Amino acid sequence: MSTQGRPTAEDIERLLVGLPPRYTRAEVAELSGVPQALAARIWRALGFAQRADDAVAFTEADVKALRRVRHMLDSGALDEETAVRMARALGQTTARLAQWQAEIMTTAMLPPEPGDDDLARMLDAARGLLPDFERVLIHVWRAQLAAAGTRLLALADLNDEPLPTRVPMAVGFADLVSFTRRSRELDERELAGLVEGFESRASDVVASHGARLVKTLGDEVLFTAPAPEQAAAIALDLIEADELRIGVAYGPVVPMMGDVFGTTVNLAARLTAIARPGTVLVDAALAAELAGHDLHKIRKRPARGLGVVQPYVLRRSSS
Repeated sequence: MSTQGRPTAEDIERLLVGLPPRYTRAEVAELSGVPQALAARIWRALGFAQRADDAVAFTEADVKALRRVRHMLDSGALDEETAVRMARALGQTTARLAQWQAEIMTTAMLPPEPGDDDLARMLDAARGLLPDFERVLIHVWRAQLAAAGTRLLALADLNDEPLPTRVPMAVGFADLVSFTRRSRELDERELAGLVEGFESRASDVVASHGARLVKTLGDEVLFTAPAPEQAAAIALDLIEADELRIGVAYGPVVPMMGDVFGTTVNLAARLTAIARPGTVLVDAALAAELAGHDLHKIRKRPARGLGVVQPYVLRRSSS
């Protein structure tokens, strides 16, 4: 890899991927034993661009990866549709992870107006960090998989089903107030700092209460908690840290593709939309589960698609 002058795309690929491309898509499918049509579906699910039939774009590592898919299919552990779904989950998640980490690295290591030597030094630093990043990634993935399995087991015990399709859960949205106005007033770096600070604080608070941050949407985060008390504690901690408005609802949800769906999710979103800045609104179902909390019934409100709902303002008890 060149350490002088501006790094090339080949330098980056050689560092991160390793061996140079040797095969066309037909050749890599033949060598791996995976039918070409299925291999094409897997590459698309992973988020890789479609290659021309005669393009030499695949490496020995690609062959080995597809052989692993072939082995899982032959073992009977996965069928083809499940393999494609797993590939899509992997591709979408790692694409965001890779982009996010690349942005962090460039922000931390490059000056505002980087030169070619700065880029080369960053690439050399990445080469030194890569083995540790890779080991930490595998460790965290295994730990997160264990946590996901534990959550599924707990839900199965509560519902007397091995894999419940609808589970009772508290769902909350936290929304940055006046984000559109603030985004016009800030430059790019300040806006990025605002969003990253909000997301990092939300992530810390949710994790500290043993709940799950489902996704971040720039000026909004979605979290879930199995117990109403957890969701209330999260909302009250979050509302003290930022200029937010929060809506939380409790009821059945449909977990799918790492996300959650259903009327309960929609209700939490509607409560967030009608909440005043600096307040937490909860629905009647959650309020009924929060004995001893400081709850104030307010007038009923129409919620688009859900009819009329009865919100409650949740405040931290003075006791």
